[in-house]
Amino acid sequence: MTQSPMAASAASLSSPGCKSEGATVPGRLGLWVMLSGTFLVVLDFFIVNVALPSMQRELRAGTATLQLVVAGYGLATAAGLITGGRLGDIFGRRRMFMLGLLLFTLASAACGFAPNAELLVAARVLQGLAGALLQPQVLAMIGLAFTGEDRARAFAAYGLTLGLGATLGQLVGGLLIHADLAGLGWRSCFLINVPIGLLALMLAPRVIPPLANGGNSRLDLIGMLLVAAGSVAVVLPLVEGRQQGWPLWSWLCLAAALPLLAAFAFQQRRLAARGGAPLVAPALLANGRFVMGLLTTLAFYVGNASLYFVLALYLQQGLALDPLTSGLVFTSLAVGFFATSMAGARLARRFGGKPPIALGALVLAAGHVLQFVNVVGWAGHAHVVAWMVPLLLLQGAGLGMVMAPLVSTVLAGLPAQHAGVASGVLSMVQQASNALGVALIGILFYGRLGNATDAAGYSAAFGVALVYLMVSALVVAVLHRRGGRQPAAPG
Repeated sequence: MTQSPMAASAASLSSPGCKSEGATVPGRLGLWVMLSGTFLVVLDFFIVNVALPSMQRELRAGTATLQLVVAGYGLATAAGLITGGRLGDIFGRRRMFMLGLLLFTLASAACGFAPNAELLVAARVLQGLAGALLQPQVLAMIGLAFTGEDRARAFAAYGLTLGLGATLGQLVGGLLIHADLAGLGWRSCFLINVPIGLLALMLAPRVIPPLANGGNSRLDLIGMLLVAAGSVAVVLPLVEGRQQGWPLWSWLCLAAALPLLAAFAFQQRRLAARGGAPLVAPALLANGRFVMGLLTTLAFYVGNASLYFVLALYLQQGLALDPLTSGLVFTSLAVGFFATSMAGARLARRFGGKPPIALGALVLAAGHVLQFVNVVGWAGHAHVVAWMVPLLLLQGAGLGMVMAPLVSTVLAGLPAQHAGVASGVLSMVQQASNALGVALIGILFYGRLGNATDAAGYSAAFGVALVYLMVSALVVAVLHRRGGRQPAAPG
């Protein structure tokens, strides 16, 4: 950044809906502290996959309990994101950010020292709830504390943080387990959060402005319960259903999700009509650009976590690479992502000031097609990894062109009073889309794999997954182009 990201903080903090207490804000450090929370939340969604085999051996955990280590975190996060955003609107974004970060740090320590699988699951649920409180505040604070080019750069940094947290999760986990620091093994994957969290907590009051909201202080408890129940009804069967063979309860949950979310929408409109303070203002969902942005986000994220999921399976089970070597292969994806994310401003200027999201989606789709040719064409041969690395660079470049600017595109033009809730809605769509994508690609991957255990079988299954990922990327390109023509309703 050539200019301090919070150079315009005084002007932006005097905008409607927020106030400053005169804090001096060192720009870059303030942004880094905000983004540290986002990085930890995303990293912990992905890093745990590397640690699962070690956890199972040490804690003697059953498969169902082990699944809850992953699912409990995702479910708690998805269920609480909108409420977390609203709490930031009511009680102040910095205050809720710090509370969420404190709870996340404590929960990480509890995970790292858990004596059995049951307490580990409970700590992971607490981690997810803390993440749901923490995550929406970051987006809201960026939207309120930055203006102009600084805001665009800060949102790009947020998108970069999301991508690096996801792409580096495999590598960081592999390195920590391989190093086996102080004999901690898998526990270091959680305990690494503690010093980062404590440092961010110490710095936050000094480098982040208060950004308190002067609006309505009432919390819509009925809406909170309805949206949490609806979110769980969607995400739980998607996370657990395939692994358990799609039992009856998973279909009943999905069937219940629609009436629960419909009841939430009806209750929100009714509350707004009575002059109350709904959890999600109906005017927000009447904004055409915001809704189209959410659909684009949905299409992108159903192919985001899915890629990391099937790539990890293919590398470790299909090609028999150890976690560290697999993580090193993942690094090429992260390098491509980092390169185009950092070049986002220059790319936008070259395309008339608009972020090249549609082009990035096409680059991503092309990378999936070429990777398909590589994996299927070299099935069972050593050459597949040699060709995979440069193609992962291309796929990472496409991811960076889309993910880094997508957040700012979705939230652009929204009024300040909707900042926290809009951030919560966007984060919930990201989380639910990740779960949906993993469920869908799991059906395709394991359906094609069948009982095969050789490299050729895994190559064929990964090839089918790549076709799904290509379609997802093409849908992103189409939706983004349509979204640019959508009118934005007044706030």
